Amino acid sequence: MKSPDVIDKASLEQTAVKLRRDILTMLEKAGSGHPGGSLSAIDIILTLYSGEMRYDPKEPRAEMRDRFVLSKGHGVPALYAVMADKGFFPREDLLTLRELGSKLQGHPANALLPGIEASTGSLGQGLSVAQGIALAAQLKGSKQDPAWRVYCLCGDGEVQEGQIWEVALSAPHLGAHNLTAIIDSNKAQIDGLVEDVMPLGALVEKFAQFGWHTQRIDGHDIDAIRQALKAARDETTRPSVIVADTIKGKGVSFMESDIVGWHGKTPNREELEKALQELPS
Repeated sequence: MKSPDVIDKASLEQTAVKLRRDILTMLEKAGSGHPGGSLSAIDIILTLYSGEMRYDPKEPRAEMRDRFVLSKGHGVPALYAVMADKGFFPREDLLTLRELGSKLQGHPANALLPGIEASTGSLGQGLSVAQGIALAAQLKGSKQDPAWRVYCLCGDGEVQEGQIWEVALSAPHLGAHNLTAIIDSNKAQIDGLVEDVMPLGALVEKFAQFGWHTQRIDGHDIDAIRQALKAARDETTRPSVIVADTIKGKGVSFMESDIVGWHGKTPNREELEKALQELPS
């Protein structure tokens, strides 16, 4: 299975703006959800699905596909926006977010929507799931040439969970070199700033000490994301972690200036219109 064609940077940046509009529109319609962390993650997820990962939206369960696990499950509006753009389901379905009976629930639901690799939402668990899927790929292929790669997006607040650090220890020991963890470091969580709630300290250095291949990048720079993903793919002896510095609420000035307040608050109609004016169509 081949990766979809790489899209040029300018086109991808334009698509990211469109998907930010989709995220805010579906959240306003739903009346609940998490705009801040969805907007911070959209560039990362879009880039993964635009030339890096191998997948076929017409066969979302194809065995040899690469896998993406959204460990920070509350950011799923970003994933839904990308999936709709890539043809996994009709774009109009985005407006069913969080409705009773919809496949697009407030957190990813594997049993409801093909293309969702794991049901997540309980923070800290997705990276363990991703590690298991990565090791299964080595059994399906070989340790040197696994059948697929696995990508897992975590939040920086989520990294406070102890289960994350169990994987930090075990993944290098078990040789999960086909696993890439990406940390959406947007500096805020529901209870406040990450630095105030539970500081993470020298995050890159900690993972390096555990034996990971480490990188730190601007999580809104398409070229930087692509280069980091390539470096992770080229690493054949150990798992990779990419710490992506991002801005919570990226693209909407009043969300960027109140990153804690907009963690789990959706815009009303007036706020949506104001936000859309800042995101040219």
